[in-house]
Amino acid sequence: MAANASSGMNVDDDCKAKFLELKRRKGLRWIIFKIDEKAQKILVETAGGPADTYEDFTKGLPEHDCRYGVYDFDFTTEDNCQKSKIFFIAWSPDTSRVRAKMIYASSKDRFRKELDGVHYELQATDPTEMDLDVIKERANRSG
Repeated sequence: MAANASSGMNVDDDCKAKFLELKRRKGLRWIIFKIDEKAQKILVETAGGPADTYEDFTKGLPEHDCRYGVYDFDFTTEDNCQKSKIFFIAWSPDTSRVRAKMIYASSKDRFRKELDGVHYELQATDPTEMDLDVIKERANRSG
């Protein structure tokens, strides 16, 4: 477990193991991570398989609480190449507790660095900031 110097949050070993599974395309499409305030660590809350959709991922994010998520987005470029980009999403809805927003914000950068291989990062306070069109546009911008 790696300690997070800025917030005191530890990263559970399972977080990195699951992320490596997703990165290596070994049966995961997305992962949602949760901070356990009592245990002072970041844990895997849930994960979705290759048949799961982006909608399945977004449904896994709580309406009134913060989470981190990673999503492996497959797309076809304008010149017909199959590509994949991994998105890190910091979900912090306006309706979540102030303390939760502060803890997630202070832990984000260190946790994000633990996940080597993320292509893009999004910060979202409501679903429109991370809808599928936003993901597609970011992915296609890079080619």
